[in-house]
Amino acid sequence: MAQNTRTVPAGTPTNVTQKHNKGGIGESILRPDGTLKVTGEFAYSSDMWHEDMLWGQTLRSTVAHAEIVSIDISEALAMPGVYSVLTYDDLPAEMKNYGLEIQDTPVLANGRVRHHGEPVALVAADHPETARRAAAKIKIDYRELPLVTDEASALAPDAPLIHEGRDDHHIGHVPHPNIVHRQPIIRGNVEEARKRADVIVEGEYTFGMQDQAFLGPESGLAVPSEDGGVELYVATQWLHSDLQQIAPVLGLPPEKVRMTLSGVGGAFGGREDISMQIHACLLALATNKPVKIVYNRFESFFGHVHRHPAKLYYEHGATKDGKLTHMKCKIVLDGGAYASASPAVVGNASSLSVGPYVLEDVDIEAIALYTNNPPCGAMRGFGAVQACFAYEAQMDKLAAKLGMDPVEFRQLNAMEQGTIMPTGQVVDAPAPVAELLRRVKARPLPPERQWESAGESADVRALPGGLSNTTHGEGVVRGVGYAVGIKNVGFSEGFDDYSTARVRLEVINGEPVAMVHTAMAEVGQGGITVHTQIARTELGVTQVTIHPADTQVGSAGSTSASRQTYMTGGAVKNTCEAVREALLEIGRRKNGSYHPAWATAELLLEGGKVVTDGGEVLADIADILGDEAIDLELEFRHAPTEPFDLVTGQGNGHVQYTFAAHRAVVEVDTELGLVKVVELATAQDVGKALNMLSVVGQIQGGTTQGLGVAIMEEIIVDPKTAKVRNPSFTDYLIPTILDTPTIPVDVLELADPKAPYGLRGMGEAPTLSSTPAVIAAIRQATGLEINKTPIRPEALTGTL
Repeated sequence: MAQNTRTVPAGTPTNVTQKHNKGGIGESILRPDGTLKVTGEFAYSSDMWHEDMLWGQTLRSTVAHAEIVSIDISEALAMPGVYSVLTYDDLPAEMKNYGLEIQDTPVLANGRVRHHGEPVALVAADHPETARRAAAKIKIDYRELPLVTDEASALAPDAPLIHEGRDDHHIGHVPHPNIVHRQPIIRGNVEEARKRADVIVEGEYTFGMQDQAFLGPESGLAVPSEDGGVELYVATQWLHSDLQQIAPVLGLPPEKVRMTLSGVGGAFGGREDISMQIHACLLALATNKPVKIVYNRFESFFGHVHRHPAKLYYEHGATKDGKLTHMKCKIVLDGGAYASASPAVVGNASSLSVGPYVLEDVDIEAIALYTNNPPCGAMRGFGAVQACFAYEAQMDKLAAKLGMDPVEFRQLNAMEQGTIMPTGQVVDAPAPVAELLRRVKARPLPPERQWESAGESADVRALPGGLSNTTHGEGVVRGVGYAVGIKNVGFSEGFDDYSTARVRLEVINGEPVAMVHTAMAEVGQGGITVHTQIARTELGVTQVTIHPADTQVGSAGSTSASRQTYMTGGAVKNTCEAVREALLEIGRRKNGSYHPAWATAELLLEGGKVVTDGGEVLADIADILGDEAIDLELEFRHAPTEPFDLVTGQGNGHVQYTFAAHRAVVEVDTELGLVKVVELATAQDVGKALNMLSVVGQIQGGTTQGLGVAIMEEIIVDPKTAKVRNPSFTDYLIPTILDTPTIPVDVLELADPKAPYGLRGMGEAPTLSSTPAVIAAIRQATGLEINKTPIRPEALTGTL
């Protein structure tokens, strides 16, 4: 059951425009798409249909690393109903690769495949089953090549190079061509600081490959245009980034590739890269017919990137009174066969590797590898998740060695506003780390042995193993664990991060109506709800229309990095303010001579009227506008950031920091290795909750994803073949409602004066600390040193 409290300490600046318009910011209004989604009436991208459309199918490699000796498409082309079969040789443009930062990913494999499931050929047919059968008839002769699957095989002197002849801007700064990117951070003097340490702890940690597991598979519809271009309706996270990658490989100018967002069934980073977009467009242009592609669940596991698995090596020191002296770490991320977002993930992992703690002497190195494993890229938490798992385990080890309470030890070393990060950046907004920990610890613990509350008949749903009825309480031990994490908000390291919003204000049927048009991808986060709230607050109107997201308006950036409410919300706010000023100028021109307040008073828009700050009504918005319309499009940028120095890692690389803490309560059947998470309480500072209902939902959702990777979620890659062994929801497990515990939420609102309304990006932070909190609770219950996630029953019972 959801619980939440809301805290704004006395004297805290809120930086909020004080308007009182119904349905505005601060209210928990319902999402306009919510009812449609829960009743099954919402149109997702996989539901799209076009008369006379064809179905596309992708043929993918069955091996992880091989030379393509030959491809025979003759049988596929001869099948009735098949309109087109495309391979690399059929690509129309000189540009045949794409990528978010490094264009190293081929549209279709060119003589070599680098990972299991790489696209090799495309088929368009009049029925999806015909397309599938035709793809199966394509004959490919592979000559398998040696595999690169881990750090040792990737960095060996004679290692096969995943990408020969690299010329990207990272190659000059890495010690081996199989390293995508390397980011060191050096501050202070670790060797001298080590001498001050009374205790030193070391740890080697392993973080598994997690899938985003969005429920709506990759899908889209490409429709050829009369001008030789193409219209693409697709589920994505970043329309304009897709456009920049799609147009060059189609050989088309960007204005001839028109993109519209269709219904998105979740994303979590997995739709930031290209999947079927280019393939659908190629087939549509080749056949001059609309082409729809929908992945099944099996193909979806190969059609998008995953969270980077990682090896993390940490050393921490502390004095006997509990003060941290130093930290040294190496983080090795497996980026798989293509770069995707690996460089940026490396930057996050390194710069946030110390956690939310004060440390003046650090020696940090983070790298991402090229391997023949599945490509990895963006996923909620983006490099900070893996680091949080390791540094929080280290905090527990240090506290235990010092004989200190693990929460008090963290509070003693917690950063606060004014703390200097290892990169040299000052934390210039509230950082209530100690307070968040205090809140989760102070919350009453749930009753023990709750399965006995029903009397003689035990409620097995409250037991480890649940409805499998494996235990009735014998061998069940409780554990409690804590963790806290730090996450950056927005794009970092000098990236020109901006968002665009167009706002139109006009009178329709006698009532003022605002239309908000952005390219923001609504992937389930509730952005369109917030945009309506902002427009109502700033323009004083009731009716707000959200224009479908497309590329006919400027970029809104990606729906990732916890940035959309900050960035596109900021763009909507700024544009609405400009529209308001334009409206008031019209009012002054028309009515200024009738009332002196037009020239002297602070004027507000409330309830469809222009009012003074004293509440006096001057005019109706509809009367001021008349037949005129105000239509403005503006960009919004946050404060600039800068790249981290490639030698020292110094630099003001991040826009904003966000914090969350968790307390996990678990019950473990120590004989069977089964875990029941009873409660996963959290406290988080969100700056300003524009919609508390959505905020709590985001926190609970992120917490549940962290729970999943703690105890069940992992893509298993065979180390001998580099093939994915569990590409289905039968074998890749995610938490269901029976696995998800009570998640009480304590929300703090400590405004960031630099951010719109003082808000703080909050979608990713709960994904960080929920995982190490659950693992810490299992450690306490079992007494085992657990350094790997997810933790499996056989690891708890010693039957590996």
